[in-house]
Amino acid sequence: MASMMRVFLILLWTMNLVQPNVPQAAGVHVFPPVNFTLTVSALAQVLLHWKPNPNQEQKNYTIRYDVKILSPVPEEYDTKKTHSIRTAALHNGFSAHIRTLLLHNDLQMGSDWVKKKLLPPPGAPETSVTNLSCVTRITISSTVSLHCTWLPGQGAPEDTEYFLFYRYETYTEECQDYIKDKWNRNTECRFSATHIDPEKVDNLIVIHINGSSKYAAIKPFQQLFNQNAIEKVNVPRNVTVFLEQNDLLATWEKPISPFPKECFEYEFHLFNLKSGNKQILKISSNDFRLWIDVTNKYSVQIRANHHICCTRGFWSDWSEIIYVGKN
Repeated sequence: MASMMRVFLILLWTMNLVQPNVPQAAGVHVFPPVNFTLTVSALAQVLLHWKPNPNQEQKNYTIRYDVKILSPVPEEYDTKKTHSIRTAALHNGFSAHIRTLLLHNDLQMGSDWVKKKLLPPPGAPETSVTNLSCVTRITISSTVSLHCTWLPGQGAPEDTEYFLFYRYETYTEECQDYIKDKWNRNTECRFSATHIDPEKVDNLIVIHINGSSKYAAIKPFQQLFNQNAIEKVNVPRNVTVFLEQNDLLATWEKPISPFPKECFEYEFHLFNLKSGNKQILKISSNDFRLWIDVTNKYSVQIRANHHICCTRGFWSDWSEIIYVGKN
């Protein structure tokens, strides 16, 4: 009997030893945030704001908030703050859920979700622009130009006038230089200089196009562009090609850009005018040596693109043709 009692006491002591020192979930109430709002704070920018539930017990707990963006692009994250800013195209609306997270040691409990959404802006179907495309270039003066083109929506009346705005970080500007189609509708916009920082890597450019018509409400359209992904890279400079015995040697300088030369890759186009054979070789340096048949005549061109420093852009135009070889 005494032996059985000792076993029972040992088991009881062991159970108490491994019992986790956390609050019982059944006795803890987790309340959802209150006053959850969605506010458009800039072009394609939403401010999510909420307040802690005043009924929420806070002692011995860490309180965070679980945020779930449902549309237009799904995303989930948690934060200690009671506000959050998100950049997104809003022409189809925006919706998000939020809940309170209560953490203590290894125990995590969540409240019910609170849901909010922004409705799409008004406008008749198929009146917004389509096929929006934008290109940037770094100028000699180290500013960034912007050129966008689009097509009118199929449901847009013939008198529709479109207006383009771009936003970069906190700066917003309306286009002043439009190009029109044969029906006198704006279908292109040019900014010779912008507030886009050529040294920034992979920042977002927001393009917003709205419109007006006597016969229909024109639905606005927004699109986000990675600034490096839409850059039309400049042509390599000071291309020099010459022969050294049976080798063709080529050297050049990187394109006009704030990025160092290590950030670029090149395509070397060699065309044999006698045989008609052509080669396009990828090169990561600023010089090149290749054995050729010097009894033939060749044409040489080079073009450039971003490589490792940021997202690849559009390939530059080909450099001017240089001829080398016999005659």
